[in-house]
Amino acid sequence: QVQLVESGGGLVQAGGSLRLSCANSGRTLTWYTMGWFRQAPGKEREFVTTINWGGGGIYYADSVKGRFTISRNSAKNTVYLQMNSLKPDDTAVYYCAAKYLGGTSSQSQAYDHWGQGTQVTVSP
Repeated sequence: QVQLVESGGGLVQAGGSLRLSCANSGRTLTWYTMGWFRQAPGKEREFVTTINWGGGGIYYADSVKGRFTISRNSAKNTVYLQMNSLKPDDTAVYYCAAKYLGGTSSQSQAYDHWGQGTQVTVSP
């Protein structure tokens, strides 16, 4: 069973940092390719980053490249999103998602399991 729970969101000033966590209380996430997506008010959900189940493939949206870092800790069954140099445009609800095996994907339809989301608000 996969039940993803995000945490770590909050309010931060522009230029600040946050680290989001995505934990699964059920089966191990070892065999799951993970992704982070975000959705701002009035906008469609957009891809942020993804990490292959083996940890070897990592991709970022151009808008976050060089500022965000995805990582995973198999022992803790958790995936992280370190967000640095945050901008007001990063304000959104952030969702983690999982897909069993397979390659990385920037398409939300490819993911089978989703968390409830965590709000990130970046003030100017």
